[in-house]
Amino acid sequence: MCPPNDDKHDKVDTVHSSRTWSLSSTQSLLQLFDGGSWHVALAVALLVASLASQRQMAMELLSFFRKHWFLIGLVGVIVLANLAPSVGKKGGVLKPEWTVKYGAVFLIFFNSGLTLRSEDLRAAALQVRVHAVIQGFTLMLVPAAMILLVGVLESTTSISPALLKGLLVLGCMPPPVSSAVILTKASGGNEAAAIFNSAFGSFLGIFVTPALLMFTVGESAGVPVHKIFTSLSLTVVFPIILGQIIRFKAWERIRKLGIPFGTISSAVLLLIIYSTFCDTFSGNVDVDPASLLAVVFTVIAILFSEMALLFFTTQRANFAPRDVVCILFCATHKSLTLGIPMLNIVFAGSPELSLISLPLLVYHPTQILIGGLLVPTVRGWLNSKDVKRSPMLMQRTVPVSV
Repeated sequence: MCPPNDDKHDKVDTVHSSRTWSLSSTQSLLQLFDGGSWHVALAVALLVASLASQRQMAMELLSFFRKHWFLIGLVGVIVLANLAPSVGKKGGVLKPEWTVKYGAVFLIFFNSGLTLRSEDLRAAALQVRVHAVIQGFTLMLVPAAMILLVGVLESTTSISPALLKGLLVLGCMPPPVSSAVILTKASGGNEAAAIFNSAFGSFLGIFVTPALLMFTVGESAGVPVHKIFTSLSLTVVFPIILGQIIRFKAWERIRKLGIPFGTISSAVLLLIIYSTFCDTFSGNVDVDPASLLAVVFTVIAILFSEMALLFFTTQRANFAPRDVVCILFCATHKSLTLGIPMLNIVFAGSPELSLISLPLLVYHPTQILIGGLLVPTVRGWLNSKDVKRSPMLMQRTVPVSV
């Protein structure tokens, strides 16, 4: 026996009451007309119509906000960062060097460790083909392509040599710790593979990036491996393990609470974007506007070219749609968290340090901004792929009656 549908009864009661209200209101208006007070009846009718219209408009705005709250928030945090960058910049009231660098990143990976099944993480660790594409593209193909691009720009433009060196440095950076994971999850991609590659790529970058810098720009220095290794362990590995332990012990009770884990991750991403743009807007880099525009245009062109190349080639290579989304974000993003400390060590005392760091400082907010704007589109593409695959799966699994 089916349980009673309370929502249905509520809707019937609402419709009945609205009809009763409409009937009584109509009768009252007719009485006013009969009594000669037609102008009063007209005013009441207009007031009722206005209130109904305003209520409908409010409901539509609320529905729009619920559907596009992340994009609205994205614009909002950038505007706030521009108006008051001192609040969220490093050393500001928000203290992002602690709250964002450690707190937000810890929360992201704890959230992922809590919501992901252990078998999904194990399966992701064995996806060697996905890992090879992401790490190979990030730490091999991109640095090589950047060498060729800088050679072309050097001979055809008047961009400062320090900025061109900064582009070479940008190409050597490892994948980021958190942003690619959040964007992959928000788009419905392979979150487990994104977590593995973010952690693995960050640890790999500790050793590979200094070697790449030595090869591409001829600069190298002793990187504090132990310090970076400890930081990554505390903010990436430990929260994942902690989340998995809590999931194993109490997931059924946590699941019944209905906690919006996806919304929490997206909100944390907005916090990271806000802090990033506060640092961007508060930075004082002595560079002429033409060179700055050239760097911004070059960075945007690089990012879109990488994403387009990976999006189409991975589909041609028969990667699963969820893996395509993971590769799209993980292989194109670069780490500011690991990059800036390395640059401060490698180029310590150099008067060109601010210019060399500029391409990475531009690339970091750009990758998050463009990624955030693309989330609805990528999610829609992924859903369309799932819809197309569903009939095929049903044809394979449902037996034919004879």
